[in-house]
Amino acid sequence: MSNELQVTVLPRKQKGSRPPRGVYEKHPGSGVWWIRFVDSEGKYRREKIGSYSAALKLYMKRKQQALEGKKLPETLKRRLVLFSELCDDTKAYIERNYAVPQHDLGRLERIRDWFTVAADAISAQDIQAALDREKAAGKWSASCFNHYHTLVSLAFRLGVQNGKLEHNPMRRRVRREREDNSRVRYLRADEEKKLLEVMRANPAWAEHEPELIFAISTGLRRRSMYQDLVWENIDFETRVATVSRTKNGDPVHIPLNSDAMRALAIFLSRGDGTGRVVRNAAGEPLNYPTHWFVPAVRAAGISNYRWHDNRHTFASRLRQRGVPLGNIAELLGHKGLAMTRRYAHLAISNLHEAVARIENSTSTTVAPEPKTEGASVAWIQ
Repeated sequence: MSNELQVTVLPRKQKGSRPPRGVYEKHPGSGVWWIRFVDSEGKYRREKIGSYSAALKLYMKRKQQALEGKKLPETLKRRLVLFSELCDDTKAYIERNYAVPQHDLGRLERIRDWFTVAADAISAQDIQAALDREKAAGKWSASCFNHYHTLVSLAFRLGVQNGKLEHNPMRRRVRREREDNSRVRYLRADEEKKLLEVMRANPAWAEHEPELIFAISTGLRRRSMYQDLVWENIDFETRVATVSRTKNGDPVHIPLNSDAMRALAIFLSRGDGTGRVVRNAAGEPLNYPTHWFVPAVRAAGISNYRWHDNRHTFASRLRQRGVPLGNIAELLGHKGLAMTRRYAHLAISNLHEAVARIENSTSTTVAPEPKTEGASVAWIQ
């Protein structure tokens, strides 16, 4: 005889319907629901839950545990933990540990409204349905979908670590989207020449030329370059710029070539050599380049090119000049080669040179195919 319990779970109490005998309001009309059940040892147990749907789900879970013979703790005094409380814990964790918390904090506020029930009443199916619903409504990309997936999983993982939950319902049960990280858009030499010509012809854009040159020469992320790079971390003797904390949480050290050094000299002339490096002609520190970069790129007739693609340009030019992927990964601050492999094909000219070295080194040569008329040729191994 199967021990599986076949039940139909109601998302909320329907008007006029009667709840199971073990699900009840201790104080009618309070909206706070309790459950009463018999455990695997025949003992009556009671638990305060909260919403009706959460109480119903936990009631069915406890009955299933009793059928399976699972032994529960002597006392069930674990308090009700709402999903919003997990979000509060996650917010504190992100603010404490993330180098760039703003975007994830914004996503977390949206996630908070997905569930208004007890955290342990949320199933993997509920989470998958919420992610799919939001993806359809917001037309998310695979990357965006996975960002939200990661945040929800983090909330439940912290709940388990903090002793507020028994398990993470997302673990190996909620799918992630397959991302396409193969996009590599870099600035060609002719495009760079055209962009600089357009910028120099417009006084409002001309003062930002050192920013473009510095970005292409260092491969720094936008935040690292504009907000995190300070003069105290520029070593002019060794010509190395250090960003103490990047997106990955680790520092990155960037050797400075002559182009980068010339850009730094201009930045230095605009300030007193303290604080943030990147400044405009008025000596004011800058946060973002969007206000000049986007219209300048459009005016130059360059399509499908974003600020982050300056980072691709840096890496692509290194690879085209034969720099090993391991060195490029280190310069970009990648923790492994998975993200860096997208640039591997750009060194194909070097690979042609490599395979040319084994020409005429084999013990046999391929004879030319005999000419025949009206007959097929069989290749003899």
